[in-house]
Amino acid sequence: MRLRHGWRVARALLVSQYALMLEYRAEIVLWALSGVLPLIMLGVWSGSGAGAGAGLSPQQISRYFLSAFLVRQFTVVWLIHVFEEDALQGRLSPFLLQPLAPLWRYLAAHFSEQASRVPIVAIMLLALGLVAPGLLWLPSPRSLLLGLVAIQAAFLLRFLLQVVVTTLCFWSERAAALDRLLLIPYLFLSGLVAPLETFPPAVRRLAMATPFPWMVDFPARLLAGEEVNATLGFAAIAAWCLLLLPIGRWLWLAGLRRYSAMGA
Repeated sequence: MRLRHGWRVARALLVSQYALMLEYRAEIVLWALSGVLPLIMLGVWSGSGAGAGAGLSPQQISRYFLSAFLVRQFTVVWLIHVFEEDALQGRLSPFLLQPLAPLWRYLAAHFSEQASRVPIVAIMLLALGLVAPGLLWLPSPRSLLLGLVAIQAAFLLRFLLQVVVTTLCFWSERAAALDRLLLIPYLFLSGLVAPLETFPPAVRRLAMATPFPWMVDFPARLLAGEEVNATLGFAAIAAWCLLLLPIGRWLWLAGLRRYSAMGA
């Protein structure tokens, strides 16, 4: 009975949020276009020949960055920006009075935004295939399945990490600025601008000790069909999630006790 009720609530949330996202489809197109950094890096790496020095063939480079482009498109998290605005404008207060925790509403909004991106990303890939037909390939069923699961796991990890940062909105009116600080290690340690194999060993070990490579490099390599220790990757994501979940919950409850935004 509880499962049926939970499914009805989840379905209602997803349908309503998807309808809301369709109202913002023009803005989502712009968001999708802003996520082409991996395609830019593909052009840079293809022209420089630096991949050969790291033992990567042109085909491996192109598949990696195309996979990173897909990972980037479907792991975008913007929780802190909308939460900060809701808190400052008093919209968070009625959410807190409802029997459903507001974070579930934001999570459903992210899933709905991902669904609204699918046709946009498909059109972008189609255009890329027309410009450079040799770049596109069809992953094997195993790579495709594992890659899609890893993308959603990476998204949940990014979401939980941003939940921790977002809770700082209870103490600061400009907590979103802290999220921009995370953008720097995310760009360089996630594998978004360069495959981790090309990093010096010490830097690569440092990167692997952070959650960032599991957000881009791991799912991108799975989707590209490279040899990856999938068990280690999923275990690392699960370990980071288990670490961030209680921290986020504790900060959320502590923040609620001092919440006093407009309308509270």
